[in-house]
Amino acid sequence: MNYRDTRAGELTREDAGRTVQLAGWAARIRDQGGVMFVDLREATGVVQVVIDPASHSQAESLRREFCISVSGEVSLRPAGSENPDLPTGEVEVVVSELHILSASQALPFQLDERADVDELVRLRYRYLDMRRSRVAANLRARSVAVAAMRRVLTEAGFLDIETPTLIKSTPEGARDVLVPSRLQLGDFYALPQSPQLFKQLLMVGGFERYFQIARCYRDEDFRSDRQLEFSQLDIEGSFWGRDDVLATIEAVMVAVARDVRGVELATPFPRLTYQEALDRYGTDKPDLRFAMEIADLSDHFAATEFNAFASALESGGVIRGLNVGAAGLSRSGLDALVDDAKQAGAAGLVWMVVEDDGSLRSPVAKFLSADEQAALMEALAGTPGDHLLIVADRARIAAEVLGRFRTRFGSPEGHDELNFLWVVDFPVFEETPGGELVAAHHPFSAPVDVEDMATSPATAIAQAYDLVLNGSELGSGSVRIHDPDVQQKVFEILGISPDEAERRFGWFVEALRYGTPPHAGFAVGIARLVSILQGEPNIREVIAFPKTQTGVDPLTGSPSPVDDHQLAELGIALRPEVQAARDEAAGSGAD
Repeated sequence: MNYRDTRAGELTREDAGRTVQLAGWAARIRDQGGVMFVDLREATGVVQVVIDPASHSQAESLRREFCISVSGEVSLRPAGSENPDLPTGEVEVVVSELHILSASQALPFQLDERADVDELVRLRYRYLDMRRSRVAANLRARSVAVAAMRRVLTEAGFLDIETPTLIKSTPEGARDVLVPSRLQLGDFYALPQSPQLFKQLLMVGGFERYFQIARCYRDEDFRSDRQLEFSQLDIEGSFWGRDDVLATIEAVMVAVARDVRGVELATPFPRLTYQEALDRYGTDKPDLRFAMEIADLSDHFAATEFNAFASALESGGVIRGLNVGAAGLSRSGLDALVDDAKQAGAAGLVWMVVEDDGSLRSPVAKFLSADEQAALMEALAGTPGDHLLIVADRARIAAEVLGRFRTRFGSPEGHDELNFLWVVDFPVFEETPGGELVAAHHPFSAPVDVEDMATSPATAIAQAYDLVLNGSELGSGSVRIHDPDVQQKVFEILGISPDEAERRFGWFVEALRYGTPPHAGFAVGIARLVSILQGEPNIREVIAFPKTQTGVDPLTGSPSPVDDHQLAELGIALRPEVQAARDEAAGSGAD
């Protein structure tokens, strides 16, 4: 049987008089006294079809979401009955033949976009959720974005090369997702957190331009912008420096924004150093759609007699402030900010409100001299009604606390502009609360100065960079270490012994000893990018079959137990307490 010869969403008034055959779903059915109006929906859109039940015996059994095929003549809708909200709203198809291809049982929820449906229910019936225009539009946008990425990179001479999915466990900051081996009992593969080492090996192998839409896996806590499994655009290039990478990614983003949003991005994107971003915005992924900046007030209070400020400066800290504007907070609301600051790690927070006469209302105003208050007002550009927030603490704490308040009070609502930003010159290492050094990005990022890294690792700068869009980190990259001796030095600083380095990375370091070219690369999180382009606050809305925030797939019921025979084949036995909990859950009928 021929199901259709025309796509429903492509019909226009120029098609009037044509006989067409369409196929799709009965999205809406309206019985108007002997005439049925059906919105026929398929991938290209919706068109109204008109059915005379007296001429079609199957019409009586037709229900919503039945899959149907119809033949009929395209007609202009009667004057006044056009639907301007539909691209096909000027026409309708008068049905001469109706075929029900597949019936649908009662729906678990209405597919009307206005229906508020619990997310768990939507994910349980994701295949129905996909018929809603919002989800369908998101997945189409993702496809368009990926196509643009492939097109730009292929035209630039990049090769699309797959890297392995079952690899050696080489933790890169998150827990690996492990896969037991049946043939080597007791041994495990890991699913890749990224193709990092393999794409570097491609550079060793002479493939100078690589890209991949890579599947990656990280066993970490779920958030609105995190999933256990995700896809990223992964690129690498030989004989490259930082600017080569940035220019290539900018070309990709320009094409994606044009194809998905119909907007033209100006290049080059603005750049901030990591330290500038922290000092001015309190985060390494600032949203620059608004101008609210943190000010350093330390010099203004160098001789202060206010003990809290003086003590912070004496201990090597800083005093920084932020004008969050006329926030309209009550005294209790302002005091709540103090509690928030303490929960974020600060010793406290000083708040001040600028009165109509220009004076400052604050519990600490009496401890500040007139000159200090004047300098404060000037530095923070205070005007009547403004709320000024001040933190005196270690530089990192002050930045993080004020950065959170900046986002809370400054983030624009209803703004859909795209503000891309490069953050460059990240540190090579970060210090943990316990005083240990860990890689800020990953241990394969090249330092700007090898000698500086060796003598002052805590302050060394890496040739590393992040791409930020509207306050969200889209991805990271770096110039890579291509000298095996430098790579060994990084391992040494990280406290990775030669034996451990050999066990975890020996196969990779050996490859670096065979004439490795200088190289650099980058990776962009695809779901995160598309979710911002589509105005979606949660990346689950741009993933076909996502997991919930607890890592569960409501559609298939995974993760789920496997039978004892499968475990035995893999040489795995559950711990007694795990087995007992599993048995109890099975006995109670729990999912």
